[in-house]
Amino acid sequence: MLQQHTKKKYNIKTMTQIAMLIALSMIGATIKVQGSIAFDSMAGFFAALYISPLAGGMVGLLGHLLSATTAGFPMTIPMHMLVAFQMLVFIYIFGWVYEKTSSWIAILVGTFLNGPVGALLAVPVSLMLGFGGWPLFLMLWMPLTIASFINIVLATVVYKGILRGTR
Repeated sequence: MLQQHTKKKYNIKTMTQIAMLIALSMIGATIKVQGSIAFDSMAGFFAALYISPLAGGMVGLLGHLLSATTAGFPMTIPMHMLVAFQMLVFIYIFGWVYEKTSSWIAILVGTFLNGPVGALLAVPVSLMLGFGGWPLFLMLWMPLTIASFINIVLATVVYKGILRGTR
């Protein structure tokens, strides 16, 4: 079910909320799990629920770039641009699935996309850039999946808490 507040137009209030979530994403980017894997995406997943899937995707894209910047772009700038674009798409899909189904299905879809699927999509690009490949996948998929699950669950819990507080 599409929530009433996800139909907002991008007015000053909404743009301010997005800016604040980008700032929160920067704070999360400093809490590292491994390399550029951090708690930056929680704000993006929350934005996908609270504002819109597209807004969430944009926060996630910028959040990943901020996280990669604070880590010194360990997988090269082109690779992190790909990951940032993946974040936009994966968070958008998460928000869309949440609106159409249930929170648990959305959490599972978001975790699967942002974890093993994201790591798998990095394999061919890393090979084209001359590093990584399957060893990169094996190194990333588990910490990425765990961090994704935690980020998504936190975003969902905060969103549901805010909804309960507004009733």
